[in-house]
Amino acid sequence: MQQVKIATWNINSVRMRRLIVERLLNEAAPDVLFLQETKCQDGQFPAADFRKLGYDHIAMNGGRGGYHGVAIVSRLPLSDVQVHEFCEKVGDPRHISAVIGEGNSAFRVHNFYVPAGGDEPDVTINPKFDHKLRFLDEMKDFLPTAADGLPDVVVGDLNVAPYEHDVWSHKALVKIVSHTPIECEKLEAVRGAVGYVDIARRFVPLEEKLYSWWSYRAKDWRAADKGRRLDHIWAHPDMAERVSDFRILKDARDWDRPSDHAPVMVSIAV
Repeated sequence: MQQVKIATWNINSVRMRRLIVERLLNEAAPDVLFLQETKCQDGQFPAADFRKLGYDHIAMNGGRGGYHGVAIVSRLPLSDVQVHEFCEKVGDPRHISAVIGEGNSAFRVHNFYVPAGGDEPDVTINPKFDHKLRFLDEMKDFLPTAADGLPDVVVGDLNVAPYEHDVWSHKALVKIVSHTPIECEKLEAVRGAVGYVDIARRFVPLEEKLYSWWSYRAKDWRAADKGRRLDHIWAHPDMAERVSDFRILKDARDWDRPSDHAPVMVSIAV
């Protein structure tokens, strides 16, 4: 078997942070990189720069307005690229999927950027939170039908830190959007609809703190370490034992003009 290395990263504007994307491609060398919050339309995506590094296969869903946006940057061929719209929001680019590999080794990867949900965890006063909850409900219904008979992987910024030690303080954040009980329950319902394995927590016990996002507001984010685990990789139960080398590339949070998210990477035997 060969190893396919995949990474997911909310880049918070791919044009603004193109150079650190290139650094990741050069230094960590994932075979396939899944980006969220690209913040550009497809014609603005810096595909030519990534192709110069050997990433010839690129798929984008940048929508119409240059908001949100997801993309796939790959050294390996991508087939059957699909996008799905959620919550009847036309041109709201929050999903893209593709098949990697051929024959018995093929698998589909779904790349998501779940809505952040605004500041108030109350659907009666915050339409953004209502949108987030409806999006999660639709994900739960969509994923069991979306793998086309292939084992699949779900990656992306799912904007929920579901477990107690996925945040720096459960007590302080239990009423804060991204860690409220209803969001955690709905994300677990999405994962449970197919029985996906949460790869991070397969390698790192639930009792250990684990984060992939640190706010820009902290003067010294590393010293404060008030993080949340918002970025996820889930594997279909038929694939989970083939996944190895789980890493959160925390040092990328210190790179020049960084994203507030760190890349998450695994290897998959195919």
